[in-house]
Amino acid sequence: MKLDVELQQKLLELANIERSLGVEVSQELPEARELVQLEAQLDRTRKAAGSARMAVDDMELEILRIQSDERKLRARERDDKAQLTAATDPDVRRDLEHDLYAAKSRIADLMSELQEAHNQIHALRNNVESHGAQVSELERKVEAARRELDSAQAAHEARPDSSQRLAELRAELPAEVLAEYDSVRHENGVGVAQFTNRACGGCYIQLPPASVNHIRTTSETLLPQCPDCGTYLVR
Repeated sequence: MKLDVELQQKLLELANIERSLGVEVSQELPEARELVQLEAQLDRTRKAAGSARMAVDDMELEILRIQSDERKLRARERDDKAQLTAATDPDVRRDLEHDLYAAKSRIADLMSELQEAHNQIHALRNNVESHGAQVSELERKVEAARRELDSAQAAHEARPDSSQRLAELRAELPAEVLAEYDSVRHENGVGVAQFTNRACGGCYIQLPPASVNHIRTTSETLLPQCPDCGTYLVR
């Protein structure tokens, strides 16, 4: 593509502006992505905290059940002992002794279950506290991220309008050059870029010596193309 050197710089400016605008349209602000990630993490942590709290509630109910069963068995034990004091019939005494033994055995099992439940609920409560601390920390981070996003959006909206400069640049460039530039830009998303040292500013590939030599020795009024991505290169 042939173009005066002065106009090559204007074409490069046009390409840089349109390229930056394209990035802004296709990608949200980094602060917005950070906020979304933090909010998702906060949501997951809140759900985990809720599950941990439910586990504690369930274990507390289990402890109450064990304690209730223990109280009933203690009453049964006392009743069996009282009846044994008065009973004289061998069969009755045998049944009472068997029931008393069963009650004592079940009480021993319940005491073991109760100790295990207390150990578990201690660990579960620690888990609830840990999740609560994580939730509080993430809420603080989310609030800070929202403030950063507000600042970034305000700065983004306060930027100068590029549309007028784009119109000015396009008015100064030949129609056939714009058509070729737009065609290549449609294909690779760049169109025109700076050639720096040995690298293409479009694909950032370090070009081989032969390609570099060809680009450097091309007439200054001609825009060579990157052999890798096809971008026109301004030297």
